[in-house]
Amino acid sequence: MDGPSHSNSLTVALAGNPNAGKTTLFNYLTGLKQKVANYPGVTVESRSGMWKAGDHAFTVIDLPGLYSIETTSIDESIARDVIEGKIGSISRPDVVVAVVDSTNLERNLYLVTQLFEFDVPVVVALTMIDVFEKRKHAIDIRRMSEMLGVPVVAVNAADDRGEDELSAAVSQAGGSVRKHLKLVDGSDNENARIFARYSFISSVVQETVRHGDREAHRLSEKIDKILTHRFFGLVVLVAVLLVVFQTIFTWASVPMDLLEKGFGTLGDLVRAELPAGILSDLIVDGIIAGVGGVLIFLPQILLLFLFISILEDTGYMARAAFMLDKLMSRVGLHGKAFLPLMSSFACAIPGIMATRTIENSRDRFATIMIAPLMSCSARLPVYTLMIGAFFAGQTVFGFLSVAAVLMLAMYVLGIAVAIAVAFVLKRTILKAEPAPFIMELPPYRLPKIRTIFQNMLTRAWLFVKRAGTVILAISIVLWALMYFPRSAEVQSPKSQVASSADAGSESSQLQNSYAGKLGHAIEPIIQPLGFDWKIGVALIASFAAREVLVSTLSIIYNVGKDENEESETLIEAVRDAKTPAGNPVWTPLTALSLMVFFVLAMQCMSTVATVRRETNSWRWPIFMVGYMTVLAYVGAFITYQGGKLLGFE
Repeated sequence: MDGPSHSNSLTVALAGNPNAGKTTLFNYLTGLKQKVANYPGVTVESRSGMWKAGDHAFTVIDLPGLYSIETTSIDESIARDVIEGKIGSISRPDVVVAVVDSTNLERNLYLVTQLFEFDVPVVVALTMIDVFEKRKHAIDIRRMSEMLGVPVVAVNAADDRGEDELSAAVSQAGGSVRKHLKLVDGSDNENARIFARYSFISSVVQETVRHGDREAHRLSEKIDKILTHRFFGLVVLVAVLLVVFQTIFTWASVPMDLLEKGFGTLGDLVRAELPAGILSDLIVDGIIAGVGGVLIFLPQILLLFLFISILEDTGYMARAAFMLDKLMSRVGLHGKAFLPLMSSFACAIPGIMATRTIENSRDRFATIMIAPLMSCSARLPVYTLMIGAFFAGQTVFGFLSVAAVLMLAMYVLGIAVAIAVAFVLKRTILKAEPAPFIMELPPYRLPKIRTIFQNMLTRAWLFVKRAGTVILAISIVLWALMYFPRSAEVQSPKSQVASSADAGSESSQLQNSYAGKLGHAIEPIIQPLGFDWKIGVALIASFAAREVLVSTLSIIYNVGKDENEESETLIEAVRDAKTPAGNPVWTPLTALSLMVFFVLAMQCMSTVATVRRETNSWRWPIFMVGYMTVLAYVGAFITYQGGKLLGFE
């Protein structure tokens, strides 16, 4: 770090608060020249890439998002070790670029003052500057740089603003020796240091920032009086969720119907082109029916992600966290648990990984243990199938869809049970006092359409990729389990003739297949829940991935169907399914029991593997699978048997 020749090949670390724009800046600077790995000994993701700017070529390390660097959480410990050069496989940074959200200066600058304590040059990159300026704010960047004692550059990836200035500042900083900014002289008292940092930050902001939207601030405060009210705020939150689920069912119906017809037509075309036999059955009944049975729910998945992104971008999600914090603290959860749990509504895996910001390991493990109880997007196809088969078109009070109410009820059930489980865990095996929750409410803002659609497409692609890999493999295995061993009746030429006898022979084939035998083996256990052996087969398959239940039922109810008949939808197949005695297999009560089971059961091997990595032990994932399976069984049992006692069927 002593000579200018070194400045063309520097190692640069990006450090910043979560949601400060650090990842956006990293992607902008490095483009596709990135590599992803894990830090040695832990499962925290390590990202690095090459940043080429003119004659400069920098190696950029993207540090975990963090609010402070006190080494109380895994992410903070890793960030400190990287900056101090204690991770052998990663070069010690020559420069740290502190990514600071211009719209949240006070909170973001706190981390910057901590970075000053390391013997590494610091450059401040102001992100969200376009949003900041649109609100009629202004920053005297030159004066801020003088007061902080480090270069300050405004950057915006959308219009290439500030990249040249940033590269020049990094290059110059990397060739010089860091001059420390002393905030406290001779004091080891941590409270005094914290007070000194915030006092310094306050003076910097007051002297360098000019606000021009006082009217907007007053309007924001008026809105918050309603949206964060302890009663009316909760009413608004419930209303928002009802609107979301009502819209998901209404808007998604047309594209879902089109996808269903498309896969049906594709299956008919393939069967018409291929000779009758194992290959034809595999492609049509195994691959097309299995994967297609899940992909038809893609429109609803997209809409769910659309609304989640909108709520996050507008700033409303943070208000919801603020309202629920008091409830969470009462059950012993850390305030920071809210964001991982909210992430788990999309997928439990990123939610569990997001718990790394929780300092206390007991608080973190408690959050991990309940994250899978949040109704993730993989449950949505199951809810949709059951609701569409038995509750479609029904209303409450003449205008409110029963489908939306039931969907909301499943989400609320998961949240309620998660709260109860957290209450028990934090008073028994994971007992610990929760730390105070500090979070700034972001200003209200219009969501960025580009960001929303990028989030939708990214998450939808992950869902499609899952259907094309995991679900495809499971569908083929399930098809084979139901297809073999082949009975003599099905293999005979007569079985190719459409007749009721043929349908009976193929029903016999399913019953005597490997899958049928497995389903019959567990039928006595699941009968009290209202499930037969075919549902049992689907339940077993769904423990690998929840959404596989839909493709499994699609395969099960297509076995034995004559190839010349007009295809029925899966919903119709579920409605028409009969027991050997001629009674309906499915009733509204059975559907409700299954939905409750899916709310509470741990049916995702990927999540189990993630918990194993995050806790570094098999004890916690085994405990999680065990307690959630018991909860699911008890919940479904109470639902079905209680419903029968009340006269429902």
